Amino acid sequence: MAFQSAGCKLALSHKQDWLILLLLGAIEGVLNIIEPFHRYIGKDMMADLMFPFKEDSIPMWAVPILSIVIPILIFVAFYLARKDIYDLHHAILGLMFASLITGVITDSIKDAVGRPRPNFFLRCFPDKIPVFDVDTGDVLCSGDAKVIKEGYKSFPSGHTSWSFAGLGFLTWYLSGKVRVFDRRGHIAKLCISLFPLLIASLVGVTRVDDYWHHWTDVFAGGLIGWAPHAFFHMLGENGCSYQRENLNPHDPRSGDMSMEMDDIESGIISK
Repeated sequence: MAFQSAGCKLALSHKQDWLILLLLGAIEGVLNIIEPFHRYIGKDMMADLMFPFKEDSIPMWAVPILSIVIPILIFVAFYLARKDIYDLHHAILGLMFASLITGVITDSIKDAVGRPRPNFFLRCFPDKIPVFDVDTGDVLCSGDAKVIKEGYKSFPSGHTSWSFAGLGFLTWYLSGKVRVFDRRGHIAKLCISLFPLLIASLVGVTRVDDYWHHWTDVFAGGLIGWAPHAFFHMLGENGCSYQRENLNPHDPRSGDMSMEMDDIESGIISK
């Protein structure tokens, strides 16, 4: 009951953040419904789009499990060990913001660019008989409309961006918990922290191996997945600098506050 009471109060105090998350979720839903831009594809462009059309090694439904559900379970495990409701709430909130911001950016670019996937030929012409418009030279697809729609959403890789957003956040979280930056040289801590990034990288590799993406799609997806972390890190640095500049030198707490901010920036303190 104490958990529910404290958790509800904390969530209500951040109701604006949760409302923004709902808005981002709604935008993400719309971006997945609308039809992407159908980029011109002529005969001479088909040579790079005739790779096999096979099932995903990692289906789309598995990505949220890897990048959101598993990190949340780890957050809950730390909560059960430390009973810190603030840590649990802020970790989940940060994870969801990183994931949904990444999702909106990724799918906005997908819909706007309309780059064909490497397996576009078999999506467009399942009977392997290509047909092109006599006047424009563009493809006249005969395949399933939903399959063709996904065929125009190659750039950037959503699997990769979502994985790097969620598992990248988990990497930063674990780095703080195991105090990987305490300068004591424990390489095992670094391995633990970087393991989620290895998983995210392997997810990206499967997208190229399955011929659902070009390597540039995966590379761009990884960069987009890291973008929210870089942005929040920049905000954190600016916030610490602002607090330092506004410390009262006559306040006896000023020295302790300055030391605490230095510790936070170096990763020594983990809350």
